[in-house]
Amino acid sequence: MLTAERRQYILNMLHRDGKIVARRLSEELGLSEDTIRRDLRDLAEDGKLVRVHGGALPSSPATANFTARQEQAPQAKEAIAQAAAAMVRAGQVIFLDGGTTNLLVAQHLMPDLQVTVITNSPPVAVALAEHPRADVLLLGGQLLKHSIVTVGTATLEAISMVRADLYFLGICSLHPDMGISTNHLEEAYLKRAMVERSAEVIALVSPEKLNTASSYRIGPLTELSEIITEREVAEELLAPYRNLGITVTRV
Repeated sequence: MLTAERRQYILNMLHRDGKIVARRLSEELGLSEDTIRRDLRDLAEDGKLVRVHGGALPSSPATANFTARQEQAPQAKEAIAQAAAAMVRAGQVIFLDGGTTNLLVAQHLMPDLQVTVITNSPPVAVALAEHPRADVLLLGGQLLKHSIVTVGTATLEAISMVRADLYFLGICSLHPDMGISTNHLEEAYLKRAMVERSAEVIALVSPEKLNTASSYRIGPLTELSEIITEREVAEELLAPYRNLGITVTRV
């Protein structure tokens, strides 16, 4: 089997099984584990997968910049955002971090809703600038241009002073083994802090982010109160999340 054929075989297996176990694959193909690990390393460098101890997991599609991600799964994100916005009750304090789905949540908050929104996303803050009754706290810090969010020590310090009712967690990756993860270390710290300061954590997950992994772990799936995803997602894909006691809502 040629190198290109072998690597395509790996990607096909990853898509089918949701993970690669290097030892098992080396036995199946009659190749050394070093060869398989080299393939996994090169595929990871190309962004095709994420290496983990003993093998690999599917990579998140959320590697594009903010503008490009607005074109990904627009119908799913719209439905998810509407469902999330309908959960917010008058007088609540909510965390709404960065991401294209969370921007849609901000746009769908009812105009007569009295709510306090704490965000590290300038686009979210701008979207709420004309909201008649929303108080908006924009967290300061260093601007991460790729995702258009603020990160850093100042951001974390402000979060530590808040106790939120809800946190709508913009998701890069969810995986039954890896948990909740993201592509940027500073964002992982920030999301971890918001999780710790929130009574409920709602993950807004477009289907292509389920069963994928990114480089920086935010925490275990058990940190989530609920997952909201698209109606068309197969039940067998959601079963591992339900088995952990997480409410899963398809919209």
